[in-house]
Amino acid sequence: MLWLCRAARQPQRDNNMKVTTLLIICSGLIFGSLGKPQFPEREKDPNFWNLGAQQTLSEALTLQDLNKNKANNLILFLGDGMGIPTVTAARILKGQLMGQSGEEMQLEMDKFPFVSLAKTYNTNAQVPDSAGTATAYLCGVKANEGTVGVSAAAVRSQCNTTQGNEVTSILRWAKDAGKSVGIVTTTRVNHATPSAAYAHSVDRDWYSDNEMPPEALEAGCRDIARQLFENIPNIDVIMGGGRKYMFPKNMSDVEYPGVAKQSGLRKDGRNLVEEWKDKKKDKKGFYIWNKKQLLSLNPNNVDYLLALFEPGDLMYDLERNTETDPSLTEMVEVAIKILKRNPRGFYLLVEGGRIDHGHHEGKAKQALHEAVEMDRAIGRAALMTSTYDTLTVVTADHSHMFNFGGYTPRGNTIFGLAPMTSDVDQKPFTSILYGNGPGYKIVSGGRENISTIDYTENDYQAQAAVPLSMETHGGEDVAVFAKGPLAHLFHGVHEQNYIPHVMAYAACIGQNKKHCVSQSGTDGLSPVLSTIAALLTVTRLLS
Repeated sequence: MLWLCRAARQPQRDNNMKVTTLLIICSGLIFGSLGKPQFPEREKDPNFWNLGAQQTLSEALTLQDLNKNKANNLILFLGDGMGIPTVTAARILKGQLMGQSGEEMQLEMDKFPFVSLAKTYNTNAQVPDSAGTATAYLCGVKANEGTVGVSAAAVRSQCNTTQGNEVTSILRWAKDAGKSVGIVTTTRVNHATPSAAYAHSVDRDWYSDNEMPPEALEAGCRDIARQLFENIPNIDVIMGGGRKYMFPKNMSDVEYPGVAKQSGLRKDGRNLVEEWKDKKKDKKGFYIWNKKQLLSLNPNNVDYLLALFEPGDLMYDLERNTETDPSLTEMVEVAIKILKRNPRGFYLLVEGGRIDHGHHEGKAKQALHEAVEMDRAIGRAALMTSTYDTLTVVTADHSHMFNFGGYTPRGNTIFGLAPMTSDVDQKPFTSILYGNGPGYKIVSGGRENISTIDYTENDYQAQAAVPLSMETHGGEDVAVFAKGPLAHLFHGVHEQNYIPHVMAYAACIGQNKKHCVSQSGTDGLSPVLSTIAALLTVTRLLS
């Protein structure tokens, strides 16, 4: 029957209706031939569901014993563009990669006991971008789209609105409190999400001085790559991509020698990596650029790590060279090993940044595999830390115009067809669709018949309702998953800028310290004082 399905995909397309019918029959035959039931036999028994619900209820009752410890460590996992439909689809994909139907699978973030929603709008945008949102969940202040580390008083691309409008991040608050701090991302380390942790820029695209207008440079504004090393000079761990923004213009890249588009971009002639190495040469500082170097490090002998694995963003996980390029999970493991040596604890920002890129390109398969990989990293972090003293938060900056549906049966491959054809144009359609994006195509005056193409390939661009060269963000709320000390403060629906305030409060850093008391030389949390402090804070804000 497999040969029958292949035959349905041959170039001859004399009768699309017959081909469509054949494809649907084939999918049913393949499903049946694998002997895979539509759902597990045990699910027919009401006791299965009743016992499962009772177990979940018992576990929920234990949450009344709230964890009010001080958070020594803080970890924020940020899935860029990981809206709730992406979370659900990634859950199904994770299960299917493990040979299950997928719907019943649990992501690591699903296991977190507290979940809330965050409103993602920017101060000047109903549907946000990654820069304004990063300023919210890192600096605790909502901001305009396209700006990082500055308040809403700053105007995008207007250099003279920077000074006086800078806002600091929780990474800075943690560093000032004596904690180790780290940034791990699958994008450029000077991309929108990580840059809000250390930079103050009225334009997220000012990656190096090469991307800045002359008037901004003349007015004294600095590019984001410079700010990475100058604003908080002792960030303990920096991992991601972005080499070309650190080196002089036309300087050949170490991994892609002679490839012009991968060469250095800096017009000021500075070599920021060499400058960093010079400052760290007597401080156990290491600069690396490939997986072999990363895994050969002895974390106990590393105080500072700068790891730049690509000239730009890292490769999609599906395309990653597993011999030379580390996974997000591998990067997170090394980062935590280095950071956790500090008895005062650490703050770690981890971004699964290319989820967003996959969606923008309409490539759902790339995006969802990126989300599954980030979930693996969350699981690895869980094994290396304890909920007793580590507050872990998983969230997204925004959603996308991505969804899946079409009355698919249980266990239907997440990248597969809906079980019916359209009753309007009589053509099949995939479960995954985009509201807008590059997947919009008109062929012979109508919607493209996807039976003529391979919709399971990695770079297949799912069909979209509105044609755009790049798919857009979505404007709905995103989920916030939390576990560890004071994780219960993530509840209900909040503004996105609430996130770092809770994390700082749990760790007794930043502006939230009045509830912290000294107990035998160590900081602790006083429930009474914390309530009073919260009331006083609210009173001050209202007045």
